[in-house]
Amino acid sequence: MKAILFDLDGTLLDSSFDTLIQEYFQGISAFFSEWLPPEQFVKHLMASTHVMLADNDPNRTNIQVFADDFFPRTNLDPGLINLFDRYYQEEFPKLKCLAKANPLAKEIVELAFANNTKVVIATNPVFPLAPIAERLRWAGVLDYAYSLITHGDIMHYCKPNPNYFLEISELIGVAPEDCLMIGDDPEFDSPAAAVGMDLFLLEEGRSLADAMEYISAKRR
Repeated sequence: MKAILFDLDGTLLDSSFDTLIQEYFQGISAFFSEWLPPEQFVKHLMASTHVMLADNDPNRTNIQVFADDFFPRTNLDPGLINLFDRYYQEEFPKLKCLAKANPLAKEIVELAFANNTKVVIATNPVFPLAPIAERLRWAGVLDYAYSLITHGDIMHYCKPNPNYFLEISELIGVAPEDCLMIGDDPEFDSPAAAVGMDLFLLEEGRSLADAMEYISAKRR
């Protein structure tokens, strides 16, 4: 085991991504209300996000795919993409109340770093780095020397596309069979196993404490 990959929401961070995303929609739509009514903005935002999730283009990052669909769809000036960045800086941190740090998050991350293991934050890269780093801050695990944090400005695939996991393997220089993926979502995290990664799912009552035992057992 040369690399350990962690999902974020529901794994290192106790949060409901669905609840978070609804608050996100409400907040970000207010930044574009001068040009689009909120309901229209959210409709187009969701449509372009689905395009990004379904895309399989290795020549465009996820954010590029999103922008290439969203701005023609809405007839908005592409320069307004800076409003997303402003929202992430000014308003997104206020959503911390919707999440709770898992008390074992720091412990398992530090365990993962033991013995020179590479550690990856393998959250679905539908956002740029800023809101992902903010959620890592909420989880209390931001200030670690991760080999990779997957985000929309560098990744070319999203979960559950198996190519997402293969791209991580390539970027960190570790073969899939030498990686362990720890996540909580069978639909989005299980494709790691399809490309040869070991997989530990936090389901059927299994917790981060069980994942820590699994990591320790793999090293014995």
